[in-house]
Amino acid sequence: MTRRFRPRAALAAVLAVALTVATAGAADAGPRDLSRTAQRFVDAGVPGVVVRVDDGRGRPVEIVRQAGWSVSDHRLAADDEFRMASNTKTVTATILLQLVAEGRAGLDDPVGRWLPGVVPNASAITLRMLLNQTSGLFDFLNDAATLELLLGRTSRPWRPADLLAVAFAHPPLFAPGERWNYSNTNYTLLGVVLEKITGRRYTDLVTQRIVKPLRLKDTYLPTDEEFEGRHAHGYEPDAEHLVPLFPPGTPIGEGFAGPQHHDRVNTTGIDLSAAWAAGGLVSTARDWNVYLSALMSGRLIPRAQLEQMRTAVPQGGGSDDGYGLGLMEVHTPCGTVWGHSGGFPGYRSHNYTDRTGRRTVTVLATTTYGLRTPEAAAAQEEMVDAAVCRMYGKTG
Repeated sequence: MTRRFRPRAALAAVLAVALTVATAGAADAGPRDLSRTAQRFVDAGVPGVVVRVDDGRGRPVEIVRQAGWSVSDHRLAADDEFRMASNTKTVTATILLQLVAEGRAGLDDPVGRWLPGVVPNASAITLRMLLNQTSGLFDFLNDAATLELLLGRTSRPWRPADLLAVAFAHPPLFAPGERWNYSNTNYTLLGVVLEKITGRRYTDLVTQRIVKPLRLKDTYLPTDEEFEGRHAHGYEPDAEHLVPLFPPGTPIGEGFAGPQHHDRVNTTGIDLSAAWAAGGLVSTARDWNVYLSALMSGRLIPRAQLEQMRTAVPQGGGSDDGYGLGLMEVHTPCGTVWGHSGGFPGYRSHNYTDRTGRRTVTVLATTTYGLRTPEAAAAQEEMVDAAVCRMYGKTG
């Protein structure tokens, strides 16, 4: 459930070329430069990538590249299901803004109105602050207690209340509204708020308000590690190769749980359902493009709420990107896009659209922590920028 990483360093040289395979069909019809960029992404150590670009002028371009060593597990396809991780936040925000438009909640409602006695300093934290990541609440994923969740080595289910308890054991990072800081705690809280307002389960709200109206075929919230349909396999470095990717002293232990080969761990079987309203949704590139198009064209929320959603606060830290209400404003060499990114063990996703929703782009990679090497991080940035440039009909 991570945000987009854009390294400041110049593009690093990619690693030695590995055996790769490519799917036939739509990928073969894609532009050669985008195909070569996808190939370089895999050559930089990424197990696989799915790219989908719809420029609004015809059939979308779909490109798939995959490292040869992973084919025995699963042959990657453009319509595979992926764990979309923090892209889920945009859906959670959409549902809340629908309720705001219906007069059932207000963006400036204090959290304490809906969850009295649950959140420290709840009278000073508004729903808007949760949405735009300015609440100051500690991110439960930054606590050592949740490392076992990320590694897939937990022996118990993590409920939203458990994760919130981890977060609230830490003092706030800053006063509410003072500045911006990405925290999954905000969106787990929003999931609880949505259930309080409506009296319905979060998963039912997603189905009734997003999936059914848009006729999405492969989008759902799993309750365990199982996928419902054909899905991509995700990978992370094994324990030996994982340790150098984390700050010194991080208690990595035995590394990720799962079958191992070629210095990787197959993390597909890790139960990520605890991500819930902050990052739990499974979907496909096509389904998510349909969703983003509907959102940005005004089909899901009225224009007034859409403009509020796109009103971004600076992320800081040297980035010129902004964060709205569950929606990232990302600046690329070829133009600004809106959407979100996400990452959890084995899965990294970038889903963006233009301001109108007519054009969409998706880049899905089958690793997250494997992207922490300089080579892979630089190749990821090149891949996302190239896909956005293709969407806008530019060369970068």
